[in-house]
Amino acid sequence: MSDIIIECVPNISEGRNLEIINSIIDSAREINGVSVLGCEPDSDYNRTVITIAGDPTSVTKGAYAIILKSLELIDMREHNGNHPRMGAVDVCPFVPLSENSMDHCINSAKELSRMIGDLVPHFFYGHAASSDSRKLLSNLRKLEYEGLESRFFNGDWVDEDTRMPDVWSGEWGENERRFGAVAIGARNILVAYNVNVNEIDAKVSKIAGSLIRTSGRLIKNNGKKMRVNGMLKHVQGMGVPLPSSSISQVSMNLQNVSETSMHKAFETVKSIVNDHGIDTCGSELVGLVPLNAMLESGKWFCPDPDNASEEELVAHAIEGLGLDYLRKFDPNISIIEWAMQNKGDTNE
Repeated sequence: MSDIIIECVPNISEGRNLEIINSIIDSAREINGVSVLGCEPDSDYNRTVITIAGDPTSVTKGAYAIILKSLELIDMREHNGNHPRMGAVDVCPFVPLSENSMDHCINSAKELSRMIGDLVPHFFYGHAASSDSRKLLSNLRKLEYEGLESRFFNGDWVDEDTRMPDVWSGEWGENERRFGAVAIGARNILVAYNVNVNEIDAKVSKIAGSLIRTSGRLIKNNGKKMRVNGMLKHVQGMGVPLPSSSISQVSMNLQNVSETSMHKAFETVKSIVNDHGIDTCGSELVGLVPLNAMLESGKWFCPDPDNASEEELVAHAIEGLGLDYLRKFDPNISIIEWAMQNKGDTNE
């Protein structure tokens, strides 16, 4: 086993059919050296976040297995959900867990591309991007799956540098119609964090999302445009309804949780929605979270953080952020360091 440990967090466009989800996860479990640390389906988003970890070679093989099985079992022509997406595996980032392992993640992204070949169209993003304009996933996913065919054949698109995939057969065949495209990349640890808002239609949640996200709002007037930056740094955010729970969410990616913590995002969203006469009702972590992020939030909510143990700080974070509101939050499987210590369900 390599001393270098990385994780991969494929997001598949299926969050309702557990038989399909389990089959896709089982394809990664069959790879020696792969630990499946997390699987979080969401029926409203119709999306599942999968987290696998291990040495770079094993994790790359696991990601490839997930893409192949998703191509077999998911048909994007039948997909609908509340989350932006452009493919059966929408995004497949490699994330460093060991010190100085970003280069290994970039290499894994390139190796995964070589394994896929022109089977399905794919883009490189993040630290693996082929140009600066391709680093942001949001720049690549505009118009989503439904706009891909037109986009690839010179239909409407906003930026010629991001129009075409890095690898593509050049044809819109059955695989492309069925799978769409995937963004493969390398990035630092990102915390997918959603604040629950006690409203059904997401009206105020959308307002909050546009105010807190780093990109802010695009103001238009008589053909002119002006970008007004948002309140928080390194945050992507949007308001979405969550019909299955009769609430809405401000759905966020905290791209640098040491700069913008979970409790800072939570308290900011709470302040905004409170101004509109609406309250928050806890929050939700999707995927895994670094221990330090939980400890920092625990310190915010704990009355005596200097004399609290790690376990006590984590408990305060869970309570203060309301992480148990939608489902039971288990820190032993949701905190990266604790999940790795418990070895998930590693194949030996």
